[in-house]
Amino acid sequence: MALRGIRGAIQLDVDERDHLLAATRELVSAVMRANDLAADDLVSIVFTCTPDLTSEFPAVAARELGLGSVPLLCAVEVDVPGAMPRVVRLLALAETERARDAVQHVYLRGAVALRRDIAQ
Repeated sequence: MALRGIRGAIQLDVDERDHLLAATRELVSAVMRANDLAADDLVSIVFTCTPDLTSEFPAVAARELGLGSVPLLCAVEVDVPGAMPRVVRLLALAETERARDAVQHVYLRGAVALRRDIAQ
């Protein structure tokens, strides 16, 4: 087993609590599915939100998916002028058999534009 970092992001339509939670659940589920991960494989997840997302903590959505025993952290993304708005990003650390180049990074909706080079 190796420790791997897995990136992901999703762009939201609006800053509304239910929408943020649903989008974050979609992102976390997609990352886990794409990398054949179970909750026990996760070491931790760091979430960031652009400064325009304040309706809820993304970690709430991860706990709703049953990841309450996984260390979760939320932070605000750097407020760079002209940056894409309404984006939740994650960096999951997971134990996996996958080689580094076999890890599937997941970018959804408008966030695909952030990393076309690695988005699936």
